[in-house]
Amino acid sequence: MSMNLSGSIVEIMDEQQVTDTFKKREFVVEYAENPQYPEYIKFELIQDKCALLDAHKTGDKVVVHFNLKGRKWTDRDGQVKYFNTLQAWRLEADGGVQPSTPDQAPMEGLSEPGWIADDKEDDLPF
Repeated sequence: MSMNLSGSIVEIMDEQQVTDTFKKREFVVEYAENPQYPEYIKFELIQDKCALLDAHKTGDKVVVHFNLKGRKWTDRDGQVKYFNTLQAWRLEADGGVQPSTPDQAPMEGLSEPGWIADDKEDDLPF
């Protein structure tokens, strides 16, 4: 499910190398539809999309294009857990549309990293 949201970047985390073949980078956007009660929304970028944050800094107003992802994971004890992720695939300065480039295309059709399917691990996969 592809969506977008406008807000200000309030935090940019360091890139994390999760496995040899998988990396991610998280950031937080303040969404103030009602300025009296702002929301702080955490997004993640994966793989080559991590570099999209290099052009932005804290305080920048941006439009975040993202996919809502949901995962089911079963731990060693057979307990089922569910996780939601807001996976960003495009960032643009709010008020100015940046042209779409091939590396800013939606992430539909990309395969999931191998660690997601590995239910034998005791630790969470992220």
